Amino acid sequence: MLEEAHIKLSGFVTDLLGVSARRMLQALAEGETDPAALAALADKRLRATPAQLCDALGACTELNPVYRRLIKMALEELQFLEQQMGQLDQEIANLLRPHEDAVKRLAEVPGLGVDSAQQIIAEVGPTVASFSSDKQLCSWVAVCPGDNETGGVNYSHRSPKGNRQMRRILNQAANAAARTKGSIFEIVYRRQVMRMGHNQAIGVIAHRLCRLIWILLHRKVRYEERGPAVTERSKRVRTLRMIRTLRSLGYRVEPLGNPA
Repeated sequence: MLEEAHIKLSGFVTDLLGVSARRMLQALAEGETDPAALAALADKRLRATPAQLCDALGACTELNPVYRRLIKMALEELQFLEQQMGQLDQEIANLLRPHEDAVKRLAEVPGLGVDSAQQIIAEVGPTVASFSSDKQLCSWVAVCPGDNETGGVNYSHRSPKGNRQMRRILNQAANAAARTKGSIFEIVYRRQVMRMGHNQAIGVIAHRLCRLIWILLHRKVRYEERGPAVTERSKRVRTLRMIRTLRSLGYRVEPLGNPA
């Protein structure tokens, strides 16, 4: 819609639904016609310069009112969907309230968070009681190499079809964990990617995450980071972010140290 209206905002803003872009689009929908005034609504940390934003928003001076109404309707629909998603997140948190300790243990793992921890527990249970070992869980999820062997010859190592939901969560978490600076998963990724390529390296991390999930839930232990370059500041920032998310969902969280 924006491209059709000659609004080139997506060329300079990475997230068109982020805070800065949302403010500019809201002002555009409400009738703002000055590109400089719209560009001033962007956050200072945005990489695009005010001149670039003014150029991208230049068509707003003669924008047809129909496009303004369409943008406003799209923003209202987006806000409605976000409200429904928030209500569903709260409902999930209420249902998992008896297992909040398990949610906290999983949320501490690099690449995982409160949302993915809740989805994992919904799939495998708070203690993964259905699986007697981490190998069984990995086999069920299918985050392990296949074994298509006939007459002593292995014809394919392609992973079998497992639980599609868990594989999606683990692949997303593995990509996030590989980008977590100083974590053990970043080290594993860098070690494997040159030899195996990106997809298979992510598969290795997903396999490790799956085994780790079984250990954390089945043995009821907490995650300990073994990466050498994790700074105290990065751990503190991540801990505070996780605490805010848990509290917004109604969980009771008491920091062990000074939260300041």
